[in-house]
Amino acid sequence: YFCPMQKPSFKEALQFWLKLGFISFGGPAGQVAIMHEYLVEKKKWISNKKFLHAYNYCMLLPGPEAQQLATYTGWLLHGTKGGLAAGVLFVLPSMLMLLALSVLYVEYGNIPAVHAAFNGLKPAVVAIIILALIKIGKKALHAPLHYIIAVLAFVSIFFFNIPFPIIIIATVIISVIAAHTNPKLMQQTSASKKQTDDDEAQYYLNIGSVVPNTGFSAIRLFKQIAAGILLWVLPFGLYFSFANDFAFWKQLSLFFTQAAFVTFGGAYAVLPYVAQVSVEKLQWLTHLQMLDGLALGETTPGPLIMVLAFVGFMAGYNHFGSSLLAGSLGLVATTYFTFLPCFFFIFAGAPIIEKTQENPRIKKVLELITAAVLGVVLNLSIYLSQAVLFSEGISFQHFNFIAALWVVISIVAMYRFNINMMWWILVSSVFGVIKYFLLLF
Repeated sequence: YFCPMQKPSFKEALQFWLKLGFISFGGPAGQVAIMHEYLVEKKKWISNKKFLHAYNYCMLLPGPEAQQLATYTGWLLHGTKGGLAAGVLFVLPSMLMLLALSVLYVEYGNIPAVHAAFNGLKPAVVAIIILALIKIGKKALHAPLHYIIAVLAFVSIFFFNIPFPIIIIATVIISVIAAHTNPKLMQQTSASKKQTDDDEAQYYLNIGSVVPNTGFSAIRLFKQIAAGILLWVLPFGLYFSFANDFAFWKQLSLFFTQAAFVTFGGAYAVLPYVAQVSVEKLQWLTHLQMLDGLALGETTPGPLIMVLAFVGFMAGYNHFGSSLLAGSLGLVATTYFTFLPCFFFIFAGAPIIEKTQENPRIKKVLELITAAVLGVVLNLSIYLSQAVLFSEGISFQHFNFIAALWVVISIVAMYRFNINMMWWILVSSVFGVIKYFLLLF
């Protein structure tokens, strides 16, 4: 394809990635929509087919797909430095905002009015998760096997506490077996939407573009693996040399590295796993604090998986006797170990993926993983709903009718009337404060 568009300068791209880091609200769907509008429709830096080709690969990976898509696109435009700039700037503003909010939370969260504001947020967060469940359901359930996998995933994690990584591995195995024994189980029952072809020639990067240094290279892959291991090991050397409690920092780093490798389906899918370990096993924070962290994560731009950084903050803060410094280091360390694998997956995988077209078998596996994520998100919604609606024990006399009513109102407001999530979070915090003062009289 002939391309009349000129390659954007690195400075021009950098300005967009920086702007994106501050305006990327609305979860992965909203973030991908912003990138598509700017990169494809407005600037025509990359064609729709090329954009979706990159997006499909990012959807297969553990980790936040929007951040990885930004990294992939930055790499396509300006190589390694472009990928680093896009990926880091997607996360950095969110991390700094969350750090400030976390400090305010632990310093002033016990003030009654502030505490009341967070109590008002909790039912809204439950509603947001339920709406995410509905959206994933519409996207995920198209074939008989999708429904079966969703039910099995829910039963596995809710009744048997089977870890999320095992559910994903089992889902992949089932998809391979089904593809060979009964492919009809994986055929979509609803008619798939037909996508119109782009006029590829009008984009700088199109489906016919040849990106330098693509294809498989054993030497390049070895160098990338070595660099990734070195970057991963480096903080452990710093812990050993300067930290007071090496065992704690080692445990935190290993846990969030592990979490980074199982975040298939985004934050909502991995949160039950993180909550299961950090709240119940390691006791770094309470389940209500986990909800507060989710609310803080919803109020900042960037990937929602940044809520893990709040967990890291609370872990350091609580473990070292209400130390803001330890909490801040915990947040930075968590962010580092959560996102380091994301960069490796893109820089190692993107050159290979560029030499492929959409693989139908990979798409089928992705569809089943998304269906499994649906079952896991259902488990998360029940887990957090219990904390909000039955904070003092599961019984009728402990049922919080006001919180339940606000969950319903929140769902109606955001789903039926399309009220912006950020505005509704603000409304919910004000509702919490008003409820607190009304109950005083």
